[in-house]
Amino acid sequence: MLIVLYFQLFKTLMQLSDWIGTVGVAITLLAYFCGTFEKIRMDGKLFFLLNAVGSALSCLGSWLIHYWPFVVLEGVWSLVSLIGFLKAKRPV
Repeated sequence: MLIVLYFQLFKTLMQLSDWIGTVGVAITLLAYFCGTFEKIRMDGKLFFLLNAVGSALSCLGSWLIHYWPFVVLEGVWSLVSLIGFLKAKRPV
């Protein structure tokens, strides 16, 4: 009985890939929210760092579920953000 309950509960919870992707998307959205409302500079290192980390996590979450279009999108987004981070003159 307890084993059945455990498996029913596990099915209703988010999988690891869901958590990774959700955190990644949340970080990316946080970067754009903060940038749009001028809480951080959109040409600063923090903006690019948040984007790089968020999109890398989203890429990993998508890779875990084999959703290749999003892997490509988020992988490229992460690389571009990393380049932006390295080129940015503003401190974190």
